[in-house]
Amino acid sequence: MRLLKFPVKLRGLARLLAMAGLAAALAAPARAASPYTVADVHVDASAASSTEALNIAVAQGRPKAWTILYRRLTRQEDWPRQPALDPQTLLRISRGYTIANERRSTTRYVADVTYIFNARAVSRILQQAGIAFTQGPSRRILVVPLSPGFQGGAWADALSQLAPHEAIVPFAVAAAGDASLKGVNFDTASWGDVSVAAHRAGANEAALVQAVYADNKVTVNIKRLGIGEAPVTASVDVPLQQTVGTTYPAAAQAAVMALENLWKSRAVVDLSQHGRLLVNVRMSSLAQWGAIQSALAGIDTVTGYTVTAMDIGYAQLAITYLGSPDQLRDSLGAAGLALAPARGGTWTLAMNGGP
Repeated sequence: MRLLKFPVKLRGLARLLAMAGLAAALAAPARAASPYTVADVHVDASAASSTEALNIAVAQGRPKAWTILYRRLTRQEDWPRQPALDPQTLLRISRGYTIANERRSTTRYVADVTYIFNARAVSRILQQAGIAFTQGPSRRILVVPLSPGFQGGAWADALSQLAPHEAIVPFAVAAAGDASLKGVNFDTASWGDVSVAAHRAGANEAALVQAVYADNKVTVNIKRLGIGEAPVTASVDVPLQQTVGTTYPAAAQAAVMALENLWKSRAVVDLSQHGRLLVNVRMSSLAQWGAIQSALAGIDTVTGYTVTAMDIGYAQLAITYLGSPDQLRDSLGAAGLALAPARGGTWTLAMNGGP
């Protein structure tokens, strides 16, 4: 039996189709996706039988998926510290896989494999290695293209084409016709200038991403804005590639990486940092109280909690955790819990949308 003929440049075509779909997806509400699922790892192996080739191909793809996952969860400065895991350990921290675009013959197997990792097992490995890492997907971020002001065109298009599956940060690129962003200035902009557009996109943060050409390079300036947060800035230079327009795709990739590093600088958990927080919890039913407890138990950075007081519809908890209070708030938010400061230096905790 001969190997089935592959369409010419199948992988390239698939990627183009995926990117085309991604541009439309960016305008839609973000779908929650586990950061511990690594999609579309291409595998290709040959052996004495198709079954053996399949097993070899899947095993060969698992280290690639582990590298993608590790880089997704950690800061770029920690990438050289990636733990080297043997095949047995990689299998132990995996929950399974799914297959797409499968092609096989009697001796060859080719496919795109999605690997699903066990979050707790991965967390334990990174904690044992002393490597700071993110705990889950970030809040949605609105990207506002500036060149140098807010407008559509080649720069906005380049950013809209990017949503790499290796990323952990979900992006939405602002629509070129959004009147609320007209006149946004990179140097003076605050959260109030972008809050309307961010709310419309379902985002709790925004990033102004400005492309400026000078001295034979494109400089990308990034300004991250959030509710009640001080702006954080970064910049990256990209050498000119023939023209400014042909440089924009590389500049957009550099911008996405810089933006992710900005987010990770806040989101990765410093395992040497410990905290304790006293929170007042309001719940409308025993079922809601149970849901709150279950959510707390599912957060890796929450090392424990004790009930210090309780009454009908009310409880006071002492929560111990790893990392910073902001990281705790983000982790709780991802688990469906809202942590907020109250009067007198106290904190409140409730289910999102709850009392």
